[in-house]
Amino acid sequence: MAQPLVKKDDDRDEEAEYSPFLGIEKGAVLQEARVFNDPQLDARRCSQVITKLLYLLNQGETFTKIEATEVFFAVTKLFQSRDLGLRRMVYLIIKELSPSADEVIIVTSSLMKDMNSKTDMYRANAIRVLCRITDGTLLTQIERYLKQAIVDKNPVVASAALVSGIHLLQTNPEIVKRWSNEVQEAVQSRAALVQFHALALLHQIRQNDRLAVSKLVTSLTRGNVRSPLAQCLLIRYTSQVIRESGNNTQSGDRPFYDYLESCLRHKSEMVIFEAARAITELNGVTSRELTPAITVLQLFLSSSKPVLRFAAVRTLNKVAMTHPMAVTNCNIDMESLISDQNRSIATLAITTLLKTGNESSVDRLMKQITNFMSDIADEFKIVVVEAIRSLCLKFPLKYRSLMNFLSNILREEGGFEYKKAIVDSIVILIRDIPDTKESGLLHLCEFIEDCEFTYLSTQILHFLGIEGPKTSDPSKYIRYIYNRVHLENPTVRASAVSTLAKFGAAVDALKPRIFVLLRRCLFDSDDEVRDRATLYLNTLGGDGSVVETDKDVKHFLFGSFDIPLVNLETSLKNYEPSEEAFDIDSVPREVKSQPLAEKKAPGKKPTGLGAPPSGPPSTADAYDKMLLSIPEFANFGKLFKSSEPVELTEAETEYSVNVVKHIFDRHVVFQYNCTNTIPEQLLEDVVVVVDASEAEEFSEVFSKPLRSLPYDSSRQTFVAFEKPGGLPIAGKFSNILKFIVKEVDPTTGEAEDDGVEDEYQLEDLEVVTADYILKVGVSNFRSAWESMGPDCERVDEYGLGPRESLAEAVNAVINLLGMQPCEGTEVVPPNSRSHTCLLSGVFIGNVKVLVRLSFGLDGPKDVAMKLAVRSEDEVVSDTIHEIVASG
Repeated sequence: MAQPLVKKDDDRDEEAEYSPFLGIEKGAVLQEARVFNDPQLDARRCSQVITKLLYLLNQGETFTKIEATEVFFAVTKLFQSRDLGLRRMVYLIIKELSPSADEVIIVTSSLMKDMNSKTDMYRANAIRVLCRITDGTLLTQIERYLKQAIVDKNPVVASAALVSGIHLLQTNPEIVKRWSNEVQEAVQSRAALVQFHALALLHQIRQNDRLAVSKLVTSLTRGNVRSPLAQCLLIRYTSQVIRESGNNTQSGDRPFYDYLESCLRHKSEMVIFEAARAITELNGVTSRELTPAITVLQLFLSSSKPVLRFAAVRTLNKVAMTHPMAVTNCNIDMESLISDQNRSIATLAITTLLKTGNESSVDRLMKQITNFMSDIADEFKIVVVEAIRSLCLKFPLKYRSLMNFLSNILREEGGFEYKKAIVDSIVILIRDIPDTKESGLLHLCEFIEDCEFTYLSTQILHFLGIEGPKTSDPSKYIRYIYNRVHLENPTVRASAVSTLAKFGAAVDALKPRIFVLLRRCLFDSDDEVRDRATLYLNTLGGDGSVVETDKDVKHFLFGSFDIPLVNLETSLKNYEPSEEAFDIDSVPREVKSQPLAEKKAPGKKPTGLGAPPSGPPSTADAYDKMLLSIPEFANFGKLFKSSEPVELTEAETEYSVNVVKHIFDRHVVFQYNCTNTIPEQLLEDVVVVVDASEAEEFSEVFSKPLRSLPYDSSRQTFVAFEKPGGLPIAGKFSNILKFIVKEVDPTTGEAEDDGVEDEYQLEDLEVVTADYILKVGVSNFRSAWESMGPDCERVDEYGLGPRESLAEAVNAVINLLGMQPCEGTEVVPPNSRSHTCLLSGVFIGNVKVLVRLSFGLDGPKDVAMKLAVRSEDEVVSDTIHEIVASG
């Protein structure tokens, strides 16, 4: 598409943008396309029409089948022109029109003729077009020409063939893989682009063979790769081999590190930067290995080229997250970049300095930041705000200057995301640094006086309701909150009413004043506001007397809502109106996982070991209803938890069996989901015989066999065990599937009368302590942790031994405990050497339990972990430690 032209009027006062494509319409252009049929072709006019057609196609304009066909056939007549410019436009339009298989044959002969032309421009473009529009059948006919083109002396032709090979590898990989010898030869080419494209194609051909990629990298790192672009590719492939080797020891043992370091001395700046970035992104990189890369990046900081300064400071910014001390030598150079004309560079320099600076430099940095904040876009301001938040948590004694800065920029103009980042930062500082609470809350109160964003106002009011009553003088916030009832929209007014009620519940001395304000809200124009005011007046005792607020009322107002909303919605839909009121305690608190049926590819019938039970869907409600429908299980009490299905057979076996463990207070029920995968057989009297000799505290009380199991159907058989009540008893069970086999006549589909008894050995099944823990999340982990108190806290440290990565260790512990990760802490940032993971759940007996896991790398691969557990019962806290110690 052509660049817009700038046209000035006569007075030269105003500038108006002008586009040559302004106002063009498809119908008019299609009319103009008739010029392709003229006996005397006007090459210039034909090129202009093709340009318009290409513009329409790239703007998303769709051509009907008839229109596309007419244009295509008209364009093919332009091959008779000898004009080079027009021929290039013809190649472009044919590629964009993507003709159908029956139309391709029309231009194939012309393109093949051009592919063998003496004009190199024709050859290169014809190869690109042919490979774009051809199918596998035609490709085999021109394969010989493509192989020749790959090793052609003309670099334009060779590059065109190689790039076409990269595209064809997606659709016809078998054909392209036969070109390995020619591509290997092209890798040795002296032409920079040919070597670059050849290396890219050769790597894609071998990418699924790790050993072949390693050999390729080994041979090329010892050879002579001349092209800077190819050298950059080779550095990336080398980094990939290093990562996959998993060899995170010192540099002497790290494969190919010497090659990366040698690239730092290359004459091309592009290669130097790529090598420096690759070294900084190595897993478990040491300070000694980082030093040469940091030195090179430091030199780039003073470069006259903005792109080099930007690349260097962005890389150093990432390094500062994991190795701040390694970047401190660059601080003087980065301070000079704060005044850089490129605001992106200045922003990255500031945020890097905030991560690496010391406590004495904070005030100086804040003055420099203040000067340029008004010159940068919101997206950069957000990055600065997040860096300031991290700095304040790093140096809590500097909270006054940092909090003042945040409050000042909060009052300035800005978009929603920017304001939200500032508010989130102030909230985090208030929670983590107690001294900031009073000033931070007042800053937030002043902000909502003139806040245009409803979401932020409601979030701040909610936070005020939690933290405000805990301050030394809660009454000073009442004015700001009640102002919202008069001056805001209904959503904010309703939130303000809830916040006032929280103050009344938490501070008994304020109750009479709160009641007066809530009564005024009874006359609000919005029904939600009126309903909330009525509810809170009745809940708190609307007579205005100063009495101590009931504990249940405080829990209602301040307690975390730990029931998944999806579960609550399902339970409400299933509730049938009766004399018995809806009991919220009956709502399952387990976080739902995706049912197996939804994971199957659409259109494929699940069979074998992945087949879900055909009867009940895999939800806690459905399991509960199904178990209650069996009389023998009706007196087991309330179902505490149902596990995910555990496979007891291998894939593609004659019979597929998986088991779901249903946990009750004094019982465990095994639900065996059985699938018959043999068409000529009918199974009858199917039962699972369970040997509990390795689970001495379990005693079998009931077994429900399956009467018949036809082909390709999944049905259930049950075995129930009794255990000591309320205790997390573990045990191992061996399982044998027993049944009677009857042959089925494939023509009539009827089974024979006589059958043969048979049995099938299943995998062993274990009940572990984690089966007695429900995955239940909490909305605010910190608040829940503090409210739990340290009385039943247990803390200990463990060595987890060598692990592939910190993320692998975190996932292993999460799976071992079977608890719900909170606040996204299950995700470990790349190259982190420490991480904190927060878990929550409910232990059998409805005992809430919270876990704080602190991981750290102790050496190259060894992982150490500190485990802190808080619960409502010290026995449960000890049990969690026992799970980890024995796991």
